[in-house]
Amino acid sequence: MTDVLHRPTEQPTDPSTVDVLSRPYIAKLLDGIGGSASSVTTTAAFTGQPLVEVPQCTAADVEVAFDRARAAQREWASVPVRKRAKLFTTLHDLMLDRHAEALDLIQFETGKSRLHALEEILDGVGSTLYYARRAPKLLAPKRRAGAIPLFTQTREVYHPKGVVTTITPWNYPLALTMDVVPALLAGNAVVHKPDNETALSSLWPRMLLIEAGLPADLWQVTLGGPADIGNTLIDNADFVGFTGSTAAGKIIARRAAANLIGCSLELGGKNPMLVLADADLEKTAATAVRGCFTSAGQLCVSIERIYADSTIYSDFVARFGAKVRALDLSADRTFSSAIGTLSSSAQLRRVSDHVDDAVAAGAVVVAGGRARPDLGPYFYEPTVLTDVPPTAKLYREETFGPVVSIAPFDTEQQAITLVNDTEYGLNAAVFSKDVAHARRVAARIHAGTVNINEGYAAAYGSQDSPMGGMKHSGTGRRHSSIGLMKYVEPQTVSVQHGPGFEPAFGRTPAQHATILVGATKAMKRLRIR
Repeated sequence: MTDVLHRPTEQPTDPSTVDVLSRPYIAKLLDGIGGSASSVTTTAAFTGQPLVEVPQCTAADVEVAFDRARAAQREWASVPVRKRAKLFTTLHDLMLDRHAEALDLIQFETGKSRLHALEEILDGVGSTLYYARRAPKLLAPKRRAGAIPLFTQTREVYHPKGVVTTITPWNYPLALTMDVVPALLAGNAVVHKPDNETALSSLWPRMLLIEAGLPADLWQVTLGGPADIGNTLIDNADFVGFTGSTAAGKIIARRAAANLIGCSLELGGKNPMLVLADADLEKTAATAVRGCFTSAGQLCVSIERIYADSTIYSDFVARFGAKVRALDLSADRTFSSAIGTLSSSAQLRRVSDHVDDAVAAGAVVVAGGRARPDLGPYFYEPTVLTDVPPTAKLYREETFGPVVSIAPFDTEQQAITLVNDTEYGLNAAVFSKDVAHARRVAARIHAGTVNINEGYAAAYGSQDSPMGGMKHSGTGRRHSSIGLMKYVEPQTVSVQHGPGFEPAFGRTPAQHATILVGATKAMKRLRIR
Protein backbone atom coordinates (compact mmCIF):
# COMPACT_ATOMS: atom_id res chain seq x y z
CA MET A 1 0.00 0.00 0.00
CA THR A 2 1.34 3.37 -0.97
CA ASP A 3 2.31 5.87 1.69
CA VAL A 4 2.28 8.87 -0.64
CA LEU A 5 -0.90 10.95 -0.61
CA HIS A 6 -1.63 14.06 -2.63
CA ARG A 7 -4.35 16.41 -1.40
CA PRO A 8 -6.28 18.70 -3.77
CA THR A 9 -6.73 22.31 -2.79
CA GLU A 10 -10.48 22.16 -2.13
CA GLN A 11 -11.48 21.04 1.35
CA PRO A 12 -14.68 19.46 2.70
CA THR A 13 -17.38 22.09 3.13
CA ASP A 14 -18.73 20.38 6.26
CA PRO A 15 -15.97 20.10 8.88
CA SER A 16 -17.98 17.49 10.79
CA THR A 17 -17.64 14.93 8.02
CA VAL A 18 -14.93 12.26 7.94
CA ASP A 19 -11.79 13.33 6.09
CA VAL A 20 -11.74 10.69 3.39
CA LEU A 21 -8.37 11.87 2.14
CA SER A 22 -6.59 11.41 5.44
CA ARG A 23 -3.78 8.87 5.51
CA PRO A 24 -5.55 6.52 7.96
CA TYR A 25 -8.75 6.52 5.91
CA ILE A 26 -6.92 5.84 2.62
CA ALA A 27 -4.90 3.11 4.32
CA LYS A 28 -8.12 1.42 5.44
CA LEU A 29 -9.60 1.61 1.94
CA LEU A 30 -6.48 0.09 0.43
CA ASP A 31 -5.97 -2.52 3.14
CA GLY A 32 -5.06 -5.82 1.54
CA ILE A 33 -4.77 -4.31 -1.95
CA GLY A 34 -1.28 -5.32 -3.01
CA GLY A 35 0.66 -4.87 -6.20
CA SER A 36 4.26 -5.37 -7.23
CA ALA A 37 4.18 -2.95 -10.16
CA SER A 38 4.79 0.79 -9.83
CA SER A 39 1.98 2.87 -8.34
CA VAL A 40 0.02 5.41 -10.38
CA THR A 41 -1.20 8.82 -9.29
CA THR A 42 -4.86 9.60 -9.80
CA THR A 43 -6.33 13.04 -10.48
CA ALA A 44 -8.95 15.12 -8.70
CA ALA A 45 -11.55 15.86 -11.36
CA PHE A 46 -12.52 19.32 -10.08
CA THR A 47 -8.96 20.64 -10.02
CA GLY A 48 -6.84 18.41 -12.25
CA GLN A 49 -4.38 18.11 -9.36
CA PRO A 50 -2.85 14.84 -8.12
CA LEU A 51 -5.14 13.05 -5.69
CA VAL A 52 -3.69 9.76 -4.43
CA GLU A 53 -1.29 7.02 -5.45
CA VAL A 54 -2.79 3.56 -5.93
CA PRO A 55 -0.84 0.28 -6.18
CA GLN A 56 -0.65 -1.56 -9.50
CA CYS A 57 -0.68 -5.27 -10.11
CA THR A 58 1.21 -7.55 -12.44
CA ALA A 59 -0.19 -10.70 -14.01
CA ALA A 60 1.53 -12.67 -11.26
CA ASP A 61 -0.27 -10.60 -8.62
CA VAL A 62 -3.59 -11.42 -10.30
CA GLU A 63 -2.77 -15.13 -10.20
CA VAL A 64 -2.17 -14.83 -6.45
CA ALA A 65 -5.49 -13.02 -6.02
CA PHE A 66 -7.31 -15.87 -7.76
CA ASP A 67 -5.55 -18.45 -5.57
CA ARG A 68 -6.69 -16.64 -2.43
CA ALA A 69 -10.20 -16.17 -3.78
CA ARG A 70 -10.57 -19.87 -4.66
CA ALA A 71 -9.41 -20.96 -1.24
CA ALA A 72 -11.89 -18.62 0.46
CA GLN A 73 -14.74 -19.52 -1.89
CA ARG A 74 -14.79 -23.19 -0.95
CA GLU A 75 -15.76 -22.37 2.62
CA TRP A 76 -18.06 -19.48 1.63
CA ALA A 77 -20.11 -21.75 -0.63
CA SER A 78 -21.02 -23.90 2.40
CA VAL A 79 -22.41 -20.93 4.35
CA PRO A 80 -26.26 -20.94 4.27
CA VAL A 81 -27.66 -18.31 1.97
CA ARG A 82 -29.67 -16.65 4.75
CA LYS A 83 -26.51 -16.20 6.78
CA ARG A 84 -24.72 -14.71 3.76
CA ALA A 85 -27.65 -12.36 3.19
CA LYS A 86 -27.41 -10.88 6.70
CA LEU A 87 -24.04 -9.38 5.82
CA PHE A 88 -25.60 -7.48 2.95
CA THR A 89 -28.54 -6.11 4.90
CA THR A 90 -25.92 -4.78 7.30
CA LEU A 91 -24.01 -3.32 4.35
CA HIS A 92 -27.17 -1.57 3.22
CA ASP A 93 -27.48 0.17 6.59
CA LEU A 94 -23.79 1.07 6.80
CA MET A 95 -23.87 2.65 3.34
CA LEU A 96 -26.79 4.87 4.30
CA ASP A 97 -25.43 5.77 7.73
CA ARG A 98 -22.05 6.74 6.29
CA HIS A 99 -23.14 8.03 2.90
CA ALA A 100 -21.36 11.38 3.36
CA GLU A 101 -18.02 9.56 3.11
CA ALA A 102 -18.98 8.12 -0.27
CA LEU A 103 -20.30 11.47 -1.51
CA ASP A 104 -16.91 13.04 -0.87
CA LEU A 105 -15.00 10.18 -2.49
CA ILE A 106 -17.20 10.16 -5.58
CA GLN A 107 -16.98 13.91 -6.03
CA PHE A 108 -13.21 14.00 -5.58
CA GLU A 109 -12.68 11.23 -8.11
CA THR A 110 -15.41 11.83 -10.73
CA GLY A 111 -16.29 15.52 -10.38
CA LYS A 112 -20.03 14.87 -10.59
CA SER A 113 -22.47 17.02 -8.63
CA ARG A 114 -23.31 15.95 -5.09
CA LEU A 115 -26.91 15.14 -5.96
CA HIS A 116 -25.78 12.90 -8.82
CA ALA A 117 -23.30 11.23 -6.47
CA LEU A 118 -26.18 10.56 -4.08
CA GLU A 119 -28.16 8.90 -6.87
CA GLU A 120 -25.25 6.53 -7.29
CA ILE A 121 -25.24 5.62 -3.61
CA LEU A 122 -29.01 5.11 -3.53
CA ASP A 123 -28.80 2.83 -6.53
CA GLY A 124 -26.13 0.79 -4.77
CA VAL A 125 -28.09 0.38 -1.53
CA GLY A 126 -31.25 -0.41 -3.51
CA SER A 127 -29.66 -3.27 -5.42
CA THR A 128 -27.98 -4.58 -2.27
CA LEU A 129 -31.24 -4.78 -0.31
CA TYR A 130 -33.09 -6.26 -3.28
CA TYR A 131 -30.72 -9.22 -3.54
CA ALA A 132 -30.22 -9.66 0.20
CA ARG A 133 -33.97 -10.13 0.66
CA ARG A 134 -34.57 -12.32 -2.38
CA ALA A 135 -31.46 -14.49 -2.60
CA PRO A 136 -32.61 -17.13 -0.07
CA LYS A 137 -35.76 -17.86 -2.05
CA LEU A 138 -34.19 -17.54 -5.51
CA LEU A 139 -31.29 -19.85 -4.63
CA ALA A 140 -33.41 -22.45 -2.82
CA PRO A 141 -33.83 -25.80 -4.63
CA LYS A 142 -36.88 -25.84 -6.91
CA ARG A 143 -39.21 -28.77 -7.46
CA ARG A 144 -39.69 -29.45 -11.19
CA ALA A 145 -42.07 -31.67 -13.14
CA GLY A 146 -40.56 -35.12 -13.51
CA ALA A 147 -40.35 -37.30 -16.61
CA ILE A 148 -43.03 -39.70 -15.33
CA PRO A 149 -45.68 -38.04 -13.15
CA LEU A 150 -45.70 -39.35 -9.56
CA PHE A 151 -42.77 -41.68 -10.20
CA THR A 152 -40.03 -39.19 -11.14
CA GLN A 153 -39.07 -36.59 -8.54
CA THR A 154 -36.95 -33.81 -10.00
CA ARG A 155 -35.28 -30.85 -8.32
CA GLU A 156 -33.26 -27.99 -9.71
CA VAL A 157 -30.38 -26.97 -7.45
CA TYR A 158 -27.82 -24.20 -7.82
CA HIS A 159 -24.08 -24.14 -7.44
CA PRO A 160 -21.87 -21.06 -7.51
CA LYS A 161 -19.74 -20.54 -10.60
CA GLY A 162 -16.60 -20.33 -8.47
CA VAL A 163 -14.56 -17.14 -8.88
CA VAL A 164 -16.12 -14.27 -10.81
CA THR A 165 -14.10 -11.52 -12.46
CA THR A 166 -15.86 -8.15 -12.19
CA ILE A 167 -14.50 -5.20 -14.19
CA THR A 168 -16.07 -1.84 -13.42
CA PRO A 169 -15.63 1.60 -15.05
CA TRP A 170 -14.85 5.10 -13.79
CA ASN A 171 -18.15 6.86 -14.47
CA TYR A 172 -20.30 5.16 -11.79
CA PRO A 173 -17.58 3.59 -9.67
CA LEU A 174 -19.68 2.84 -6.60
CA ALA A 175 -23.01 1.87 -8.16
CA LEU A 176 -21.47 -0.48 -10.71
CA THR A 177 -19.16 -2.03 -8.14
CA MET A 178 -22.32 -3.34 -6.47
CA ASP A 179 -22.47 -6.02 -9.18
CA VAL A 180 -20.25 -7.98 -6.80
CA VAL A 181 -23.19 -8.27 -4.37
CA PRO A 182 -25.23 -10.89 -6.27
CA ALA A 183 -22.03 -12.70 -7.23
CA LEU A 184 -21.03 -13.03 -3.57
CA LEU A 185 -24.56 -13.85 -2.42
CA ALA A 186 -24.64 -16.70 -4.91
CA GLY A 187 -21.66 -18.26 -3.13
CA ASN A 188 -18.86 -17.07 -5.39
CA ALA A 189 -15.65 -15.21 -4.63
CA VAL A 190 -14.83 -12.13 -6.70
CA VAL A 191 -11.67 -10.76 -8.26
CA HIS A 192 -12.54 -7.15 -8.95
CA LYS A 193 -10.73 -4.71 -11.21
CA PRO A 194 -12.00 -1.16 -10.73
CA ASP A 195 -10.73 1.71 -12.82
CA ASN A 196 -7.57 3.29 -11.40
CA GLU A 197 -8.99 6.81 -11.49
CA THR A 198 -11.94 5.99 -9.25
CA ALA A 199 -10.51 3.14 -7.19
CA LEU A 200 -11.32 4.73 -3.82
CA SER A 201 -15.05 5.04 -4.59
CA SER A 202 -15.11 1.40 -5.70
CA LEU A 203 -13.26 0.22 -2.60
CA TRP A 204 -15.58 1.98 -0.16
CA PRO A 205 -18.37 -0.67 -0.13
CA ARG A 206 -15.71 -3.39 0.17
CA MET A 207 -14.33 -1.69 3.28
CA LEU A 208 -17.80 -1.54 4.82
CA LEU A 209 -18.63 -5.14 3.92
CA ILE A 210 -15.44 -6.38 5.54
CA GLU A 211 -16.36 -4.34 8.63
CA ALA A 212 -19.74 -6.15 8.54
CA GLY A 213 -17.96 -9.51 8.64
CA LEU A 214 -17.16 -10.62 5.07
CA PRO A 215 -13.88 -12.55 4.89
CA ALA A 216 -11.56 -10.19 3.02
CA ASP A 217 -10.17 -12.85 0.67
CA LEU A 218 -13.60 -13.33 -0.89
CA TRP A 219 -13.40 -9.88 -2.51
CA GLN A 220 -9.99 -9.54 -4.09
CA VAL A 221 -9.10 -6.24 -5.78
CA THR A 222 -6.51 -5.96 -8.55
CA LEU A 223 -5.59 -2.56 -9.97
CA GLY A 224 -3.80 -2.17 -13.27
CA GLY A 225 -4.09 -1.50 -16.96
CA PRO A 226 -6.00 -3.82 -19.30
CA ALA A 227 -2.86 -4.51 -21.32
CA ASP A 228 -1.03 -5.65 -18.18
CA ILE A 229 -3.61 -7.78 -16.37
CA GLY A 230 -6.68 -8.03 -18.62
CA ASN A 231 -5.96 -11.44 -20.12
CA THR A 232 -5.07 -12.93 -16.75
CA LEU A 233 -8.34 -11.69 -15.28
CA ILE A 234 -10.30 -13.50 -18.00
CA ASP A 235 -8.22 -16.66 -18.24
CA ASN A 236 -8.53 -17.49 -14.51
CA ALA A 237 -12.22 -16.67 -14.14
CA ASP A 238 -15.27 -18.94 -14.09
CA PHE A 239 -17.48 -16.04 -15.22
CA VAL A 240 -16.85 -12.42 -16.25
CA GLY A 241 -18.99 -9.35 -15.61
CA PHE A 242 -17.96 -6.17 -17.44
CA THR A 243 -19.35 -2.67 -17.83
CA GLY A 244 -17.59 -0.41 -20.30
CA SER A 245 -17.04 0.30 -23.97
CA THR A 246 -18.34 -1.85 -26.79
CA ALA A 247 -14.83 -2.24 -28.21
CA ALA A 248 -13.49 -3.62 -24.91
CA GLY A 249 -16.57 -5.78 -24.46
CA LYS A 250 -15.97 -7.52 -27.78
CA ILE A 251 -12.40 -8.36 -26.77
CA ILE A 252 -13.59 -9.80 -23.46
CA ALA A 253 -16.37 -11.79 -25.13
CA ARG A 254 -13.94 -13.41 -27.57
CA ARG A 255 -11.52 -14.42 -24.83
CA ALA A 256 -14.30 -15.69 -22.57
CA ALA A 257 -15.69 -17.76 -25.44
CA ALA A 258 -12.26 -19.28 -26.07
CA ASN A 259 -12.21 -20.37 -22.42
CA LEU A 260 -15.82 -21.64 -22.57
CA ILE A 261 -16.96 -19.39 -19.74
CA GLY A 262 -19.94 -17.07 -19.66
CA CYS A 263 -19.86 -13.30 -19.58
CA SER A 264 -22.30 -10.46 -18.95
CA LEU A 265 -21.52 -7.23 -20.77
CA GLU A 266 -23.18 -3.83 -20.46
CA LEU A 267 -21.67 -1.68 -23.18
CA GLY A 268 -22.16 1.61 -25.02
CA GLY A 269 -25.28 3.45 -26.07
CA LYS A 270 -26.52 6.25 -28.31
CA ASN A 271 -29.77 6.55 -26.45
CA PRO A 272 -32.80 8.21 -28.12
CA MET A 273 -35.82 10.06 -26.77
CA LEU A 274 -39.10 10.60 -28.61
CA VAL A 275 -41.31 13.61 -27.88
CA LEU A 276 -44.74 12.91 -29.33
CA ALA A 277 -47.13 15.66 -30.37
CA ASP A 278 -49.32 15.39 -27.26
CA ALA A 279 -46.47 15.52 -24.72
CA ASP A 280 -46.53 18.03 -21.87
CA LEU A 281 -43.69 20.14 -23.23
CA GLU A 282 -42.79 22.00 -20.06
CA LYS A 283 -42.60 18.84 -18.00
CA THR A 284 -40.87 16.96 -20.80
CA ALA A 285 -38.20 19.65 -21.14
CA ALA A 286 -37.53 19.63 -17.40
CA THR A 287 -37.29 15.84 -17.26
CA ALA A 288 -35.08 15.74 -20.34
CA VAL A 289 -32.51 17.99 -18.63
CA ARG A 290 -31.82 15.29 -16.04
CA GLY A 291 -32.10 12.53 -18.63
CA CYS A 292 -29.40 14.13 -20.74
CA PHE A 293 -27.04 15.76 -18.26
CA THR A 294 -26.89 13.66 -15.08
CA SER A 295 -23.21 13.15 -14.21
CA ALA A 296 -22.36 15.57 -17.03
CA GLY A 297 -23.76 13.05 -19.52
CA GLN A 298 -21.22 10.41 -18.49
CA LEU A 299 -23.90 7.81 -17.92
CA CYS A 300 -24.37 4.79 -20.16
CA VAL A 301 -28.16 5.21 -20.21
CA SER A 302 -28.27 9.02 -20.64
CA ILE A 303 -30.08 10.52 -23.62
CA GLU A 304 -27.90 11.71 -26.52
CA ARG A 305 -30.54 12.04 -29.28
CA ILE A 306 -33.97 13.70 -29.08
CA TYR A 307 -36.59 13.46 -31.82
CA ALA A 308 -39.61 15.76 -31.49
CA ASP A 309 -42.81 15.80 -33.54
CA SER A 310 -42.49 18.55 -36.14
CA THR A 311 -45.69 20.21 -34.91
CA ILE A 312 -44.14 20.95 -31.51
CA TYR A 313 -40.45 20.85 -32.45
CA SER A 314 -39.72 24.60 -32.31
CA ASP A 315 -41.60 25.05 -29.04
CA PHE A 316 -39.78 22.15 -27.43
CA VAL A 317 -36.35 23.32 -28.61
CA ALA A 318 -37.00 26.77 -27.15
CA ARG A 319 -38.19 25.44 -23.78
CA PHE A 320 -35.45 22.84 -23.49
CA GLY A 321 -32.71 25.24 -24.59
CA ALA A 322 -33.77 27.82 -22.01
CA LYS A 323 -33.64 25.27 -19.19
CA VAL A 324 -30.23 24.01 -20.25
CA ARG A 325 -28.78 27.51 -20.47
CA ALA A 326 -29.98 28.15 -16.91
CA LEU A 327 -28.12 25.18 -15.44
CA ASP A 328 -25.54 25.91 -12.77
CA LEU A 329 -22.06 24.45 -13.27
CA SER A 330 -19.62 24.39 -10.40
CA ALA A 331 -17.14 22.41 -8.37
CA ASP A 332 -19.30 22.94 -5.32
CA ARG A 333 -19.39 20.08 -2.83
CA THR A 334 -22.84 20.94 -1.53
CA PHE A 335 -26.19 20.03 -3.09
CA SER A 336 -26.54 23.47 -4.69
CA SER A 337 -24.69 22.62 -7.91
CA ALA A 338 -26.76 21.17 -10.77
CA ILE A 339 -23.93 19.92 -13.00
CA GLY A 340 -20.36 18.97 -12.23
CA THR A 341 -17.41 18.44 -14.50
CA LEU A 342 -16.22 15.89 -16.99
CA SER A 343 -13.89 13.42 -15.31
CA SER A 344 -10.70 13.72 -17.35
CA SER A 345 -8.83 15.46 -20.12
CA ALA A 346 -9.62 12.51 -22.40
CA GLN A 347 -13.35 13.05 -21.87
CA LEU A 348 -12.98 16.78 -22.53
CA ARG A 349 -11.14 16.12 -25.78
CA ARG A 350 -13.81 13.70 -27.01
CA VAL A 351 -16.71 16.04 -26.20
CA SER A 352 -14.97 19.07 -27.72
CA ASP A 353 -14.09 17.09 -30.84
CA HIS A 354 -17.68 15.87 -31.34
CA VAL A 355 -19.19 19.32 -30.88
CA ASP A 356 -16.61 21.13 -33.03
CA ASP A 357 -16.95 18.54 -35.79
CA ALA A 358 -20.76 18.82 -35.77
CA VAL A 359 -20.70 22.63 -35.87
CA ALA A 360 -18.19 22.58 -38.72
CA ALA A 361 -20.58 20.27 -40.59
CA GLY A 362 -23.50 22.71 -40.17
CA ALA A 363 -25.00 21.97 -36.74
CA VAL A 364 -26.58 24.87 -34.84
CA VAL A 365 -25.72 25.49 -31.18
CA VAL A 366 -28.86 26.14 -29.11
CA ALA A 367 -27.10 26.05 -25.74
CA GLY A 368 -23.57 25.56 -24.49
CA GLY A 369 -20.98 24.46 -26.99
CA ARG A 370 -17.78 25.44 -25.20
CA ALA A 371 -15.35 24.37 -22.52
CA ARG A 372 -15.23 26.31 -19.25
CA PRO A 373 -11.63 26.34 -17.99
CA ASP A 374 -12.57 29.23 -15.70
CA LEU A 375 -14.49 26.71 -13.57
CA GLY A 376 -12.02 23.84 -13.73
CA PRO A 377 -9.80 22.02 -16.21
CA TYR A 378 -12.44 19.57 -17.51
CA PHE A 379 -15.68 21.57 -17.37
CA TYR A 380 -17.83 21.70 -20.50
CA GLU A 381 -21.16 23.46 -20.78
CA PRO A 382 -24.31 21.35 -21.21
CA THR A 383 -24.82 21.55 -24.96
CA VAL A 384 -27.86 21.32 -27.23
CA LEU A 385 -27.44 21.08 -30.99
CA THR A 386 -29.89 21.04 -33.88
CA ASP A 387 -29.40 20.30 -37.58
CA VAL A 388 -26.66 17.74 -36.95
CA PRO A 389 -25.92 16.10 -40.32
CA PRO A 390 -25.40 12.32 -40.67
CA THR A 391 -21.76 12.96 -41.62
CA ALA A 392 -20.93 14.35 -38.17
CA LYS A 393 -19.23 12.06 -35.65
CA LEU A 394 -21.82 13.04 -33.06
CA TYR A 395 -24.64 11.70 -35.22
CA ARG A 396 -23.75 8.02 -34.62
CA GLU A 397 -20.86 7.77 -32.19
CA GLU A 398 -21.38 7.71 -28.46
CA THR A 399 -20.23 11.05 -27.07
CA PHE A 400 -20.54 10.20 -23.38
CA GLY A 401 -20.71 13.81 -22.30
CA PRO A 402 -23.11 16.73 -21.77
CA VAL A 403 -24.21 16.93 -25.40
CA VAL A 404 -27.57 16.17 -27.00
CA SER A 405 -28.89 16.70 -30.52
CA ILE A 406 -32.53 17.43 -31.44
CA ALA A 407 -34.24 16.69 -34.76
CA PRO A 408 -37.87 16.78 -35.97
CA PHE A 409 -39.96 13.94 -37.35
CA ASP A 410 -43.19 14.04 -39.36
CA THR A 411 -44.67 10.56 -38.87
CA GLU A 412 -44.50 7.92 -36.20
CA GLN A 413 -42.93 5.45 -38.61
CA GLN A 414 -40.21 7.97 -39.43
CA ALA A 415 -39.61 8.45 -35.71
CA ILE A 416 -39.22 4.71 -35.12
CA THR A 417 -36.83 4.46 -38.07
CA LEU A 418 -34.68 7.29 -36.70
CA VAL A 419 -34.64 5.85 -33.18
CA ASN A 420 -33.58 2.39 -34.35
CA ASP A 421 -31.01 3.64 -36.86
CA THR A 422 -28.04 2.82 -34.63
CA GLU A 423 -25.80 -0.12 -33.77
CA TYR A 424 -26.68 0.42 -30.12
CA GLY A 425 -29.75 -0.60 -28.13
CA LEU A 426 -29.30 0.20 -24.46
CA ASN A 427 -31.94 2.72 -23.33
CA ALA A 428 -34.69 4.91 -24.81
CA ALA A 429 -37.50 7.23 -23.73
CA VAL A 430 -40.96 8.15 -25.02
CA PHE A 431 -42.91 11.20 -23.85
CA SER A 432 -46.67 11.37 -24.34
CA LYS A 433 -49.85 12.02 -22.35
CA ASP A 434 -51.34 8.88 -23.91
CA VAL A 435 -49.51 6.16 -21.98
CA ALA A 436 -51.20 3.32 -23.87
CA HIS A 437 -50.01 4.79 -27.15
CA ALA A 438 -46.54 5.37 -25.70
CA ARG A 439 -46.38 1.70 -24.68
CA ARG A 440 -47.12 0.66 -28.27
CA VAL A 441 -44.37 2.94 -29.51
CA ALA A 442 -41.98 1.60 -26.88
CA ALA A 443 -42.59 -1.96 -28.08
CA ARG A 444 -41.19 -0.99 -31.49
CA ILE A 445 -37.94 0.41 -30.12
CA HIS A 446 -34.93 -1.89 -30.15
CA ALA A 447 -33.52 -1.16 -26.71
CA GLY A 448 -33.12 -3.13 -23.50
CA THR A 449 -35.01 -0.53 -21.47
CA VAL A 450 -37.60 2.04 -22.53
CA ASN A 451 -38.91 4.73 -20.18
CA ILE A 452 -42.23 6.50 -20.64
CA ASN A 453 -42.29 10.13 -19.46
CA GLU A 454 -38.84 9.67 -17.89
CA GLY A 455 -35.33 9.60 -19.27
CA TYR A 456 -33.67 6.60 -17.65
CA ALA A 457 -34.35 6.35 -13.91
CA ALA A 458 -37.77 4.66 -14.05
CA ALA A 459 -36.46 1.57 -15.83
CA TYR A 460 -32.99 1.50 -14.33
CA GLY A 461 -34.32 1.99 -10.81
CA SER A 462 -36.82 -0.87 -11.13
CA GLN A 463 -34.57 -3.45 -9.48
CA ASP A 464 -37.08 -6.26 -10.01
CA SER A 465 -36.81 -5.94 -13.80
CA PRO A 466 -33.74 -6.77 -15.93
CA MET A 467 -31.38 -4.05 -17.14
CA GLY A 468 -29.11 -4.43 -20.16
CA GLY A 469 -28.64 -3.82 -23.85
CA MET A 470 -29.56 -5.17 -27.25
CA LYS A 471 -27.37 -5.18 -30.36
CA HIS A 472 -23.89 -3.74 -29.69
CA SER A 473 -24.96 -2.48 -26.28
CA GLY A 474 -24.15 -5.80 -24.72
CA THR A 475 -25.30 -9.22 -23.66
CA GLY A 476 -26.68 -10.44 -20.35
CA ARG A 477 -28.56 -8.42 -17.75
CA ARG A 478 -28.11 -6.93 -14.29
CA HIS A 479 -30.94 -6.44 -11.79
CA SER A 480 -33.92 -8.81 -11.28
CA SER A 481 -33.57 -12.53 -10.69
CA ILE A 482 -31.43 -12.74 -13.85
CA GLY A 483 -28.82 -10.52 -12.24
CA LEU A 484 -28.36 -13.12 -9.49
CA MET A 485 -28.94 -16.39 -11.32
CA LYS A 486 -26.31 -15.64 -13.98
CA TYR A 487 -23.74 -16.30 -11.24
CA VAL A 488 -24.83 -19.90 -10.59
CA GLU A 489 -24.72 -23.22 -12.41
CA PRO A 490 -28.12 -24.95 -12.35
CA GLN A 491 -28.07 -28.68 -11.76
CA THR A 492 -30.93 -31.13 -12.26
CA VAL A 493 -31.21 -33.98 -9.76
CA SER A 494 -33.89 -36.61 -10.48
CA VAL A 495 -34.96 -39.64 -8.48
CA GLN A 496 -36.87 -42.45 -10.16
CA HIS A 497 -39.42 -44.43 -8.11
CA GLY A 498 -41.54 -47.41 -9.18
CA PRO A 499 -41.92 -48.10 -12.91
CA GLY A 500 -38.95 -46.96 -14.95
CA PHE A 501 -38.30 -46.51 -18.64
CA GLU A 502 -37.76 -50.10 -19.63
CA PRO A 503 -40.50 -52.69 -20.36
CA ALA A 504 -41.84 -54.29 -17.16
CA PHE A 505 -44.27 -56.96 -15.99
CA GLY A 506 -43.36 -59.23 -18.91
CA ARG A 507 -44.37 -56.74 -21.60
CA THR A 508 -42.69 -56.93 -24.98
CA PRO A 509 -40.97 -53.82 -26.35
CA ALA A 510 -43.87 -53.40 -28.80
CA GLN A 511 -46.45 -53.54 -25.99
CA HIS A 512 -44.34 -51.11 -23.96
CA ALA A 513 -44.26 -48.69 -26.89
CA THR A 514 -48.06 -48.85 -27.26
CA ILE A 515 -48.51 -48.06 -23.56
CA LEU A 516 -46.09 -45.12 -23.76
CA VAL A 517 -47.87 -43.60 -26.74
CA GLY A 518 -51.27 -44.01 -25.11
CA ALA A 519 -50.07 -42.55 -21.81
CA THR A 520 -48.56 -39.56 -23.60
CA LYS A 521 -51.86 -38.84 -25.36
CA ALA A 522 -53.79 -39.20 -22.10
CA MET A 523 -51.47 -36.82 -20.23
CA LYS A 524 -52.07 -34.15 -22.87
CA ARG A 525 -55.83 -34.69 -22.77
CA LEU A 526 -55.89 -34.53 -18.97
CA ARG A 527 -53.48 -31.54 -19.01
CA ILE A 528 -50.97 -33.43 -16.90
CA ARG A 529 -48.49 -32.32 -19.54
